[in-house]
Amino acid sequence: VQLQASGGGLVQPGGSLRLSCAASRMIFKMGWYRQAPGKQRELVAAITSGGISNYADSVEGRFTISRHNAKNTVYLRMNSLKPEDTAVYYCNAQAWGSPVHYWGQGTQVTVSS
Repeated sequence: VQLQASGGGLVQPGGSLRLSCAASRMIFKMGWYRQAPGKQRELVAAITSGGISNYADSVEGRFTISRHNAKNTVYLRMNSLKPEDTAVYYCNAQAWGSPVHYWGQGTQVTVSS
């Protein structure tokens, strides 16, 4: 599975951004991870093809994940961004019942005044 991510950039605290990620085929679960300098990669949000989503506690209520199954695309709407959201964000996909993770290229999100 090939994943192509887009979006990201520089935004001021309190601002918003949207990330997009298109997969080369339909896949069960898609989501986003992030990795800040000196920290481990962590799950941000994920959503299944059936629309079941989960979020990291740190982004609950601020970020919204959605997907368009016909386009094999997942979106991450990020509102009320904080400096601690600064990280490289990676698109992720996983097939049903498989431990294999597919990764897209990272996209930088920087929240700074």
